[in-house]
Amino acid sequence: MSVVEKIALGLTLLFLVVVCLRLFAAPLKLALKVAFNSALGFGAVWLLNLTTSVTGLSLGLNWFNALLIGILGLPGFGLLLLVQWVLT
Repeated sequence: MSVVEKIALGLTLLFLVVVCLRLFAAPLKLALKVAFNSALGFGAVWLLNLTTSVTGLSLGLNWFNALLIGILGLPGFGLLLLVQWVLT
């Protein structure tokens, strides 16, 4: 393989990497945002469970609850509390 072919192959691979990054930038950004919000939701459920003796409210500390709070935000938190209240 000559130097010109190596350079052409390198530029082609660089072009494909840039195209893939631009193509998947929005879904990756959304996935990272949901993951960050889910981590915050997990922390919110953990803090709620720390205050159970004072407030009397508690939720299960699991990834489903954290993901629901991460996607829906504060309404998701209220929804989980409402579902727990209705089922108990």
